[in-house]
Amino acid sequence: MVQLSTLDIVLIISFFALTLFIGIYVSKKSGKNSTEFFLSGRSMPWWLLGLSMVATTFSTDTPNLVTDIVRKNGVSGNWVWWAFLITGLLTVFVYAKLWRKSAVNTDIEYYELRYGGAPAKFLRKFRAVYLGIIFNVMAMSAVTLAAIKIGQIMLGLEPWETVISAGLITVIFSAVGGFKGVVYTDFILFFVAMGGAIGAAYYLVNIPEVGGLEALMANENVASKLSILPDFNDKTALITLLIIPLAVQWWSAWYPGAEPGGGGYIAQRMLAAKDENHAMGATFFFNIMHYALRPWPWIIVALASLVVFPDIASIQEAFPNVANDKLGHDLAYSAMLTKLPSGLLGLVLASLVAAYMSTISTHLNWGSSYIVNDFYKQQINPNASEKKLVAVGRISTVALMVFSALLALVLQNALQLFDAILMFGAGTGLIFILRWFWWRINAWTEIVAMFSSGIISLLINFTPIGDYLFHESSGVFPEWAKFPLIVLLTTSTWLIAMYTTKPESSDILRNFYKKIQPGGPGWSKVINEAKKDNVEIVDENEGWSVPSGIIAMLLGCVLIYSCLFATGYWIYGETTLAISLTIAAITSGYLLKRTWSKISSKIL
Repeated sequence: MVQLSTLDIVLIISFFALTLFIGIYVSKKSGKNSTEFFLSGRSMPWWLLGLSMVATTFSTDTPNLVTDIVRKNGVSGNWVWWAFLITGLLTVFVYAKLWRKSAVNTDIEYYELRYGGAPAKFLRKFRAVYLGIIFNVMAMSAVTLAAIKIGQIMLGLEPWETVISAGLITVIFSAVGGFKGVVYTDFILFFVAMGGAIGAAYYLVNIPEVGGLEALMANENVASKLSILPDFNDKTALITLLIIPLAVQWWSAWYPGAEPGGGGYIAQRMLAAKDENHAMGATFFFNIMHYALRPWPWIIVALASLVVFPDIASIQEAFPNVANDKLGHDLAYSAMLTKLPSGLLGLVLASLVAAYMSTISTHLNWGSSYIVNDFYKQQINPNASEKKLVAVGRISTVALMVFSALLALVLQNALQLFDAILMFGAGTGLIFILRWFWWRINAWTEIVAMFSSGIISLLINFTPIGDYLFHESSGVFPEWAKFPLIVLLTTSTWLIAMYTTKPESSDILRNFYKKIQPGGPGWSKVINEAKKDNVEIVDENEGWSVPSGIIAMLLGCVLIYSCLFATGYWIYGETTLAISLTIAAITSGYLLKRTWSKISSKIL
């Protein structure tokens, strides 16, 4: 446990006061109507939305998760989330403008734009509860769990004390300020969080126990963890850490913030953008910052922790007050922060508070938007006034905070939830990619995929069937095949459901195409039938930009991965590789700029 100086306390209190002031300052305008409360009147510029996306994903559990991954699987273990860059850039160059064109209030509202009848209404209602409450509460509880661990390690706080102190201010400014309050505070939270992460990494790598960057790289506990790519001689590690994420996971799994085809709070920000170009710019800016800029400060601290706290026993010895059910490798990040000096400690604690508040406030506003727009307004009170909708939004914001806090008190580590959410969404991602461009996908496809993914995941992970199939010594399949098998079974199930149920009506499909103009061969049947009926649904001014979008996605992947890995090799002191990757980044950036002009007009 550390002792906070007067300077540390002043920094933290000042930060709390500033965020509360912003929430109260924008409360009057945010409370005008539900569009202002949840989308800020669709008037946000790309750079502010992009920073908000980055700040939102800069949560307290992320450095803990990265630390857990690095300590167990090395730097290459991060491919489990690095692979989602492909999803992110596909959203930028293909789906961002489609979402903005849809003009829906939430991505759940999309269901009644794309599908029709009772199945579409059920899907919208169920997903509003399923994502807005259940999954949202799970995600927030992981963030709150990280805050609990930081509070225990650094300040000696009881879990309930952390939950009350961190959650109370967050829920107040979230309920009062709405989406505008969230985005405005995110702007400040990003710089505080980034400054704290970089400052902590710089200081901690130079403490006497670590001995500087060169000594860190040479340490026997660290040397085997440095590789950015998995060991190609270790087939299990190669398949688990690289092949499955790149070949299967990015397109097949649903995960908050990295949904195939866009969705969730990323879609909320795209829908809040001024126009399609600003939606694209925001998501691209987010992906650069999220993957190319942020990981290395966390990775460096994780590597340094292997020198200071080589195993869990050493963490337990140093922090005996931590409950046994909260012990794990993820605690090493918080443990390292206890070694920071006065001033920097206050900044880093403020940055962790910033990360917590940014993520939680986004999830609260996003989840509340589902409850209000897609459940309460649709199922309970269709004639509710705008004032009533804002009031329900504020009440549901508080309720979500309470439920997530209670769940956090019984969890052990963030990786548990990461794996669980990943498994539960396995096999559904392809639908979210194809539903914009293939007329045959219907509401029953999504309903069956959603339930089959959950049921199959439960059977394989928590029943004797899974033990039989994946037993360590006598299983039918190796452990790494678990995720691909869930994807295969889920995909097969929803394909059967799609072909054995009726397609959506012609009116629904034609109206959707006329509004969105997705283009492509997947809609040729609908277009041809409309022409036969003398119904024009194609806007001749709209071209099919998907081929250019895919090229831009690939160039963007080269650019961002090159930046990410070049940074790593500069840190490692491997100059030749670093220079080569820097040149690759510059070249791909130039080519991407040229390709982008084919997709949209220049932003700004």
